[in-house]
Formats: sequence, structure tokens, C-alpha cells
Amino acid sequence: MPGLTDRRTSAMMVIVRRRSPWMLLPAIALVAASCGAEEGGEGTPTSSPPPRAQIQAIVASVDHYVGAPQRVAVGLVTNENELVSFGSVDFAFAYIGTAEEPSEPQPGPSATAEFVATYGMEDGGDGPAITLPSEGRGVYEARDVVFDRPGFWQVMVTADIDGVGTQQALATLAVGEDPLIPAPGDPALETENLTLDSEGVPEAAIDSRFVTDGEIPDPELHGWTIARAIDEGRPALVVFATPVYCVSQFCGPVTEMVQDLAKRYEDRAVFIHIEIWEDYETQTVNQAALDWLQQPSGEVTEPWLYLIGADGTILDRWSTLWSEAEVAAALEELPPMEA
Repeated sequence: MPGLTDRRTSAMMVIVRRRSPWMLLPAIALVAASCGAEEGGEGTPTSSPPPRAQIQAIVASVDHYVGAPQRVAVGLVTNENELVSFGSVDFAFAYIGTAEEPSEPQPGPSATAEFVATYGMEDGGDGPAITLPSEGRGVYEARDVVFDRPGFWQVMVTADIDGVGTQQALATLAVGEDPLIPAPGDPALETENLTLDSEGVPEAAIDSRFVTDGEIPDPELHGWTIARAIDEGRPALVVFATPVYCVSQFCGPVTEMVQDLAKRYEDRAVFIHIEIWEDYETQTVNQAALDWLQQPSGEVTEPWLYLIGADGTILDRWSTLWSEAEVAAALEELPPMEA
């Protein structure tokens, strides 16, 4: 792939699906004990918080790198496997070195992170609250975070939780020198992804929902290839997701979000869904997903959303979960396309 061969090893054909943060709680090792507010000292942590007040932070975003504004998303859960949802929390980042040269935490950027709910779920409150997954499933997202050096970083999350008080949790994320997969500013790959016109391919390879629905429910998302959009000078919003087989349960909602956006902004871009699996039973991945999402390690993460400009340059990208309003605003900034 022109310009990206130093980032990826296309010969690797192994996929490792990213597991849901909520499902991985028993296996999470990089989580610090969270703290409660000490009586008589507002916001002062204590080593013996009420059991229900203990929270853990799990980094949900991936492929962080140096020098460019980007989004960092963190999920918050309690020790009773409930979620922390709604409102906003504070992120404070600190650099802790590399595997070869660890260091004491060195303060870095800080940011306010807003709650991003799973598409279709109502925002149920003004501030962080403990919820069940059915009440408020999502992540806290900070925007425009810039890391100034590669290595490992910690993020300290501070949340003022309704009925609990001020709590903190710590998580670790890796930051690379360069992005591992296509990123804003890169030329988009001229991919011949599968469409409804593709011959000799199973329908489930075009959209995994064919397995459960018996039809492809969103034909508007399967009429264009990325290559055709670039060739015709049309912006494209491209979602890489497997609605049926996604472990995180975010892929179906985000694909539905893109379908909704396609109806509202059909004059601003073409809309494309790329299914991850060519054949789930044999664990064969669609080549288009490999071309875009495979990291040098062979790992493929999903879901991802890419906005490609009319000149074929990647304008933005989102991982894991994203705000419909934020994506809609990016589409509104595009000029209307000619018919």
C-alpha cells in the first residue's frame, strides 16, 4: 500500500478482535484502586471507600500516536460490574516511560471528557451516575489530546459520581511514534471493497446482518467502493464494522448511526459500510478490512469510522464509539456535492 508499507505487514492474516471492556474486567491488570471522598475533606481521597464507590478505568480507544490532536476514550465500571455513565469527567495524562526505560510519572496534558452513549440510547443525566448497561452504555471521550513523546502514558480519571462523591481511577495506554493504520492527513487507500454488485461472494461478506435478517438491511451503504468515490472526487464516510459478530456490541449501533446519517446528508458524501468478516466460520477477514485496519502485529481492531475528502485525503477518523452530533458536524462542513 503506497505510503503505508512501513506501518503494516500485509502478509499477516491473523485477526484478533478487540474484546468489550465490560467483558474483560476480570482480566484487567493495569487498573489502579479507585478512591472515595473523605468525610469533612471534599475531594480528598481515602484508602477505604465504600465498596460500591470503587471504579475502574479501561481505555477504549486505540492507535494513539505522537504530535497530532486525537480522541482518547475511557470506559468506567464499578467493582460490581455496573457502569459509570453520563455527564463529564476529567482526564489527567502522565508519561511513564517505555518498556525499556520506565520513569516516574511526568505530567502531561489534561482534558474534560464528555460521555458518548451508544447510538439509540438516551442521555439520562447531567452528571456521572452509576447505571446498568441497559440504562447508560458508553465511554468518556476527550478530544484534541496531543502526546509529545512515544511510550506508555497513564490517564487519571476523576469523576464526581451522583450519590457517591469524587472518585479516581487510573489506566495505561500506549502511544506510538506514528499511527499503525491510516490516519488523518494520509491518502485514502483506493479500495475495491465488496458491494451489492460484487459477484460470487456470500451476502454475509457484504454485511453480516444477512445471517440473521436474510437480507442486507442497508443497501445504501453497499453501493460504492472507496476507489470509485476517490475516482469521482466524492467525499466518503466509511464505517468498518461487523454488526453481528462484534464482541463489544458497538458495531451494530454505529452502523445504524451511519445509515441514519446517510439519509440526512446524502448530498454531502457517499456512505460505505465495510464488513469485517468474509467468512466468520473460517475466521477469514475481508481484504478491504485487512488493507485498512491490520496492524504490524496482525491485529485488527473494530469498529472504525473514516471521513475521506473529495481529494482522497483522510480528514478524520473515529474508533470504538463516536458521537453522532460530532460526525454530523463534520459532514455539514463539507460543501454539497454536485448531482
